[in-house]
Amino acid sequence: MADNLGYGDIEPFGSKLHRTPNLTRMAREGRKLTSFYSASGVCTPSRAALMTGSYPRRVGLDWTPEDGHVLRPVSPNGLHPKEITIAEVLKKAGYATACIGKWHLGDQPEFLPTRQGFDYFLGLPYSDDMTHATGQRIGERLRGKQWPLLPWMENEKVIEAPANRNQMTQRETAAALKFIAANKAKPFFLYLPHNMPGSSRQPFSSKAFRGKSKNGAWGDAVEELDWAAGEIFKALKNHKIDERTLVIWTSDNGAPRRNPPQGSNGPLGGWGYTTAEGGMRVPAIVRWPGFIPANSTSDELGTLMDLLPTFAKLAKAKLPERALDGKNLWRTWSSVNAKSPHKYFFYYHTKHLEAVRDGRWKLALPSNRNPKPKLFDLKTDAAEKHNVAAQHTDVVKRLHAAAEAARGDLGD
Repeated sequence: MADNLGYGDIEPFGSKLHRTPNLTRMAREGRKLTSFYSASGVCTPSRAALMTGSYPRRVGLDWTPEDGHVLRPVSPNGLHPKEITIAEVLKKAGYATACIGKWHLGDQPEFLPTRQGFDYFLGLPYSDDMTHATGQRIGERLRGKQWPLLPWMENEKVIEAPANRNQMTQRETAAALKFIAANKAKPFFLYLPHNMPGSSRQPFSSKAFRGKSKNGAWGDAVEELDWAAGEIFKALKNHKIDERTLVIWTSDNGAPRRNPPQGSNGPLGGWGYTTAEGGMRVPAIVRWPGFIPANSTSDELGTLMDLLPTFAKLAKAKLPERALDGKNLWRTWSSVNAKSPHKYFFYYHTKHLEAVRDGRWKLALPSNRNPKPKLFDLKTDAAEKHNVAAQHTDVVKRLHAAAEAARGDLGD
């Protein structure tokens, strides 16, 4: 999983700027998911949804009074230890588990990956832009402390501060290859949330990739991520577990607005950190030779929340005994004409429900900024340019009723 990488940032999803041959080959050997969503346009809630199979509001990480949109360094908040994560579900089914990269679900000991079902953790506890200098510049204080130097951690110990951001993708990939080699003879779950292209104004990459793309530092970082994917596929083949391993490649949310632009969400409208399509619809490819149709595409609705129930089904693992918003997507991935199990998808921005989608239509709900509802036909208008609410009042009424039901369940 990339950080802040846009829908149009890789070749299989239309990029003309970035060379991503390994992801192109992955799409040729697997299935592109063209209506796949994060549950938030920002990092912490998106990752909370992936880990728990629930909308961020359901697990209390949509917004916190101490932190706002995303968790900050030295925060008292994090993914509650009583929540059941995808790693805990799979670990109970006999899987070795590792989280390598960006966590961003709490940096205090009780919230770290090693307390949330992961046998091993290497990486950053929060975003790569949350440095000591940043905290000083914006006057941020939490629990009476300045932000610490950016910590590179192994398990629960800081092994380097500040972390070398140029080497993050290289280090993450090396650790991933080591974990795969050590666990090739048994079931494993590797969660690899790369730190790049990242949240910093200037993405980072190693010397081998720096200055090599057509799109500056952003493109350099994207092309290094493609290299990392290629190294993982080589390892799976070398260890003869390629045909026994399901791989999904995606992003946590869309590329943020920058001036000049860096990432691309095209052909979707809008930017990361919002509930526009470009903020929450992310590129996704699934590959499992012999099980997922090669060189195929599914435009059925799916989300990061669906990974927990889907993986649990494949692993014959027991689901948590609590409300889950994610659905088992296996038939949607593995069958040519299977329909999504989702009837609706809800776009939350922090505490507020801003839009709802079914298979074709997206209703942007009335707000202080936009007092009238806006309806978009996503099959023909993914850029959300043409409001057709007046022509389809029955659709507006139906989606508004679905939004009211969501408000009753999740709040607004």
